Amino acid sequence: MSKTNITMTVNGASHTVEVEPRELLIHVLREKLNLTGPHIGCETSHCGACTVDLNGRSVKSCTMFAVQAAGSKITTIEGMATPDGLHVLQEMFREHHGLQCGYCTPGMITRAHRLLQEIPRPTEEEVRFGMAGNLCRCTGYQNIVKAILAASDRMAAMKEAAE
Repeated sequence: MSKTNITMTVNGASHTVEVEPRELLIHVLREKLNLTGPHIGCETSHCGACTVDLNGRSVKSCTMFAVQAAGSKITTIEGMATPDGLHVLQEMFREHHGLQCGYCTPGMITRAHRLLQEIPRPTEEEVRFGMAGNLCRCTGYQNIVKAILAASDRMAAMKEAAE
C-alpha cells in the first residue's frame, strides 16, 4: 500500500508523519507520536477513550483516518497541562475523584474541555448530555459530573478575576 506524508499540529507542535491511507489517527498518535493519553477502547466510537480535540471539535480518533487529519490542529490530554501545572479540569477530576481506573479519563477530560468551550456554565443535565459519548465502567459518573461543574465554576472565577 502506498504511504503518504501528512502534517498536523498536535499539542502546539507541527509533526509530519508517513501514514498509510487506511491508518487510524489513534494509531498515529500513540505509535508514531508517542502520545499514549488517548486510549484504544472499543474501536467502534462507542466508548470515547480515544477522544481528542480536532479543529475545535471533539472527535473519536479510533474511527478517523490519519489522512483526514492532515493540516489539522489536534489537542490530546498531553497538551492540556502547562509548565505551570495541571489544567483546571485535570485538577478538578483529581480533587473530586472523577476517576477510578483512569482508562477513560483522558477522553473524558478532553471532551469536557470542549464541552466547557461550547457551554461555559453548563447545568448538570447539559454536562450529562454533553458527555454521553464517553463511557466509564468504574465511576457511575457522579464524580465526573461534579468535577466538570467544579471546573466550570473555577474557570468562570478565573475569568472574572482576570477582567
